[in-house]
Amino acid sequence: MSRTPVKKVVLAYSGGLDTSVILKWLQDAYDCEVVTFTADIGQGEEVEPARAKAKAAGIEEIYIDDLREEFVRDFVYPMFRANAIYEGEYLLGTSIARPLIAKRLVEIAAETGADAISHGATGKGNDQVRFELTAYALNPEIKIVAPWREWDLLSREKLMRYAADHGIVIEQKRDGSKSPYSMDANLLHISYEGYDLEDPWVEPGADMWRWTHAPEDAPDTPREITLTFTRGDVTAIDGRAMTPAEVLAALNRIGGEHGVGRADIVENRYVGMKSRGCYETPGGTILLKAHRAMESLTLDREAAHLKDELMPRYAALIYNGYWYSPEREMLQAAIDQTQTVVNGDVRLKLYKGNVLVVGRRSDSNSLFDESIATFEEDAGAYDQGDATGFIRLNALRLRVQGRRR
Repeated sequence: MSRTPVKKVVLAYSGGLDTSVILKWLQDAYDCEVVTFTADIGQGEEVEPARAKAKAAGIEEIYIDDLREEFVRDFVYPMFRANAIYEGEYLLGTSIARPLIAKRLVEIAAETGADAISHGATGKGNDQVRFELTAYALNPEIKIVAPWREWDLLSREKLMRYAADHGIVIEQKRDGSKSPYSMDANLLHISYEGYDLEDPWVEPGADMWRWTHAPEDAPDTPREITLTFTRGDVTAIDGRAMTPAEVLAALNRIGGEHGVGRADIVENRYVGMKSRGCYETPGGTILLKAHRAMESLTLDREAAHLKDELMPRYAALIYNGYWYSPEREMLQAAIDQTQTVVNGDVRLKLYKGNVLVVGRRSDSNSLFDESIATFEEDAGAYDQGDATGFIRLNALRLRVQGRRR
């Protein structure tokens, strides 16, 4: 096929199967200079080996960036202020990482004089959209090379054969006849797709999960933790101040130990197909539960309900790749304004896969008034007789309709 000429391309490079093949393919198919970029966003694996693999492939400009704090501070935390969850189950672990990676790709392209970027997302998935919408939003003139939409290496088996033919070393093969899971990990989650998960009826094997104990194998003794919120973000655990990345890493460890955060989902991809994936998001599961508990005490009813109405739209924007869209930024501004009062502590109990809220308090922003809510004598704080007129006014349209019937 006819290809747009590319002089220099920045490749999002992990050193795994797909991107190792892509690196060699770019060199051959485009005869261009390649810059590699490897992001450490808390995937739990060493990123430095990618440097050695890139050097072995003849790459001279190699970027390896620690983006963990930026990832949680500027992407994960803003998303959790919105209580974002896609289709009722997915905590958007992969989705929220893509705009950060794409942003850095565009920045490196500017720094190195590259005229293109490249990624390893397939033509069937959501990630291609997320990477490219971000790139075009930040640099409308950037060229994008998406090998999966160009080449004929359209299966894991073909990629492995290509790697073997070109002397590319690939780790984590299974028995040589079947592909490994397609996995994505960062500080928020780890995902699994493909292999035996392509049958939605098949239960994933116990050896697939990496971060979490099975709930039935979790400790028999519950674990209590207290999270401190400042303007909607967790800033301390059990009274110990932590950075955003430190908070999420600690919650992943604690939640994983107690079997928190597993999900097995069939979701609707943006491109139109259904896809089955399994996810481990222990820290995110805890954050969501605790944040909603903090808001329940400090947010006005109508503000909280409006946030809940806006949340599915906000979540879909992230899932579909519109992080840098004006509508997401508009929603974020509204959401962040509500968070000025989301301050205080939430006490949680973790037990065999469950996250239970057992206490919440806010010294300066609580809207809970015990003198009004009490079932005991309230000394006139609330006149129960007022409810008669309230109910009759709200029943007026129902009574009119009732007479017509």
